[in-house]
Amino acid sequence: MATHQVTAEGFGTFDVEEGTKLVLALERNGVDVSHRCGGNARCTTCRVVFLSEEPPMGQKEHDCLEEDGVLGQFRLSCQSRVDRDMSVRVLMRASVEGWDPGIEVEE
Repeated sequence: MATHQVTAEGFGTFDVEEGTKLVLALERNGVDVSHRCGGNARCTTCRVVFLSEEPPMGQKEHDCLEEDGVLGQFRLSCQSRVDRDMSVRVLMRASVEGWDPGIEVEE
């Protein structure tokens, strides 16, 4: 399976297997990204801004962001799959927010 490089601003660059949820790629490489709802596109705490080309947005992510009035402001790392080299800025880190990361995210 192919791998891609993911760069998390302030954390470095790491190799990630194609198809991996971005939230899991970040967490597995030492980034304490929040995911309070467990990757279900409901809580919007796994926020990232892409500093590179964005992967496609699915309907579930679109609807959640639109419903919350934040469509176009950030993306949800629980709904983004690594399908190319990526560079991101994580907007909500569990340690900064004073939270545990949240419910475990399924593959």
